[in-house]
Amino acid sequence: MMIPSNSQGSGLRITLLVAASLLLQACIQVEGLDDLRKYAQETRSAPAGKIEPLPEFKPYESFLYRATSLRGPFQPLVRIEVSEEEEEFVKNDLKPDFDRPKEPLEAFKLEAMSMVGTIHMLDNGDLTALIKDGNGEIHRVQKGSHIGRNFGEIAQVNETQLDIIEIVPNGRDGWMKRPRNLVLVEINE
Repeated sequence: MMIPSNSQGSGLRITLLVAASLLLQACIQVEGLDDLRKYAQETRSAPAGKIEPLPEFKPYESFLYRATSLRGPFQPLVRIEVSEEEEEFVKNDLKPDFDRPKEPLEAFKLEAMSMVGTIHMLDNGDLTALIKDGNGEIHRVQKGSHIGRNFGEIAQVNETQLDIIEIVPNGRDGWMKRPRNLVLVEINE
């Protein structure tokens, strides 16, 4: 086997370089590229277009859904099997007196009212509470007066709060008593 000398290797390299350059020259001189050259020239000479700015990014506003523990509005009420003891509780005779004439403070939610003071009545010595309704008017109430939209009756009046017993639906076609209170608030005027 014959090993080429340095002069033979460099000659081979030169021959390959010349052949490659001739092939490249032939590719450049190929006919039919005139339309491509014309398109490239037109594209370069056309005026540059204006690029519209990107739209303003509005930050995402998250929403915290807090009603996951509540029954969905389209789900039927679940009927729970109750024992005889609970059945007696459900079918008690407790219910509000619908025939009684409504008192003025029964037109307001209990949350819309506030206790603003008390007065000792001289004629019978009872303590009377002063209640500010949702319209800003002051009313006098005492034990036995009715207040709020849930058939609330004042059970006790003291210097700092009213104890109220409401009659509310128990969710099982009956009624139950629910204790509430209205606490004296200080008015800074």
